[in-house]
Amino acid sequence: MKTQVFFLFQAPRPTPTIRGMSANAALQNYVEDELLRAPLLVEEVIEATLGALCGRGKGSGSRDRGPQGSLAEKLQARRQLVVQAYVGSLREQANGELTGSATQAADPTQPSPEHSAELGFSLVDDDEVAIDIEMSHTIEAIKSVAEYELRELVSFTSALVGDMSVASDSNPLRAETHARALWAAAQALSPDSRELQIGFMRHAGKVLATVVRKAFAGACARLEATGIEPAAYRTLILPAGARSRRGFDTTFIPDWASARRDAPAPEMPEPALGLWEGTGLAATTPAPRRGSEASGPAVDSRLVDLLTRLFDAILSNRRLPPDIQGLVSSLQPCALRITLRDPMALDDYEHPAWRLMDRLAFLAQTLPPPGDPERTHVLGLAAGLVENVASQAAPKPELFGWTLQRLDALELHRLERRCDAAAERIAELQRFEDRLAAAATDTGSAAPVSTFAGTLDLPHLDTVPSRLLDEAEFERTPDESADDRWLAERRPGDWLRLFLQGRWVQAQLLWPGERGELWLLADTTSSTTWAVRRRAFTTLRRAHLLETMQPRSLVREAAQQLSRQSQRATAAAAAR
Repeated sequence: MKTQVFFLFQAPRPTPTIRGMSANAALQNYVEDELLRAPLLVEEVIEATLGALCGRGKGSGSRDRGPQGSLAEKLQARRQLVVQAYVGSLREQANGELTGSATQAADPTQPSPEHSAELGFSLVDDDEVAIDIEMSHTIEAIKSVAEYELRELVSFTSALVGDMSVASDSNPLRAETHARALWAAAQALSPDSRELQIGFMRHAGKVLATVVRKAFAGACARLEATGIEPAAYRTLILPAGARSRRGFDTTFIPDWASARRDAPAPEMPEPALGLWEGTGLAATTPAPRRGSEASGPAVDSRLVDLLTRLFDAILSNRRLPPDIQGLVSSLQPCALRITLRDPMALDDYEHPAWRLMDRLAFLAQTLPPPGDPERTHVLGLAAGLVENVASQAAPKPELFGWTLQRLDALELHRLERRCDAAAERIAELQRFEDRLAAAATDTGSAAPVSTFAGTLDLPHLDTVPSRLLDEAEFERTPDESADDRWLAERRPGDWLRLFLQGRWVQAQLLWPGERGELWLLADTTSSTTWAVRRRAFTTLRRAHLLETMQPRSLVREAAQQLSRQSQRATAAAAAR
């Protein structure tokens, strides 16, 4: 098993960037230096890819030598064009980010001329999804092979722009940038053959990861030689597992009764009593719980202290946007009143008070980014609902239920507006889906016909990006019945997270076709929509590049954090 290593960056003493340069100029100087070296990087990738293709071809059967031989021959003939396309894509992406005009990653699909004229927009089918899968594999390979070098380089580029706390990834030439450049090179290699494009991406992706790792290490050495001091960091060792696995075990259930019983009593209980008086609960504090050896006030003080630490952990969660932290924080006195009357509420993650907090966090996750008028308007309405709850001296569960219903109505109104804006496109898609079904009936096919010629060889596709090296995973038989059930459960308004057109996106399902063949998705952050084929959906899901989004439990995550802190404190005390 691999040991996961995560770096938590801390700001050291301030260090200047390159003397005589502004932050942006220093970063631009770094980018230009790396772009000058990019042709050599691509040449090394091509050489290693050609070597792998020729080496595998000698020991393979005639069936394997054909495609690999064609790919090697094409790569050798169009070598210069491949280099130019790769470097040009790197330059375009990096300059776009530096000037603040970075646009969405270039669409990795080339829509069929026939259907572009018929529909007026691109249709995401198996061919497009095949490219997305290969791009995701390339990105994951780079992040896995060059994990340490990437973190080092981010700390250096953050120093270049004066971001010594490493608040964001300031490296314009990251893994995603190189993966998109590789796709641009694949298009230059064979503009008309999707099979050769996919083959090149598949063979060159893992080679690129190794070459880019050396490039990242060299960039770190050169920046260090110019006097740039990176942000200092410390290492935190987490349990072994896949590198890309996010979060922690969601089945953890803390023992709040033990936490309240074992928590040390506050040294000065008066501030806690003052909190009670401030919330109007001094005369209505609950009796001590059965089996507790502590007196009533001591138990109550511990409960207040526990809830305070719980909310501190919730508000310190980096995934909670700042504009939602205020709304969640305003519910703390309300949660305190509820918990003092019913201490068992802490053991119930489905309590309406916690569900309201979870919904607020999920609402912020599915809204456009901060500064967008829609986000400001929706959060303003949500703030009014939260204020109504927080102002109640003794909020009842019915009030929380009513507030959740208002939020549901707000979400439904947003969905209806987006569907109305896309009504013409939905009608066009439905007509096209009917024609697809009619064509399938005429040909006697039980399954809907594909929009494009099938160039996707599913049995030989890699599966989970975080398991690129696990060959056993490639041989699993897809569970079509599970795919059918999952698709049947989808409803308009569902939120999805998927890897589409070279990037991870959050999208809302606006419309499923009446025949279940076409699906219309809308981007969270823009007015972009995608028409996706059924088979593209199932392919993404089998590759673990598609998942549904659900509200996460803030209280559960905070409880896990408190539990880990308690375990570390216990271990430290035992060590002393």
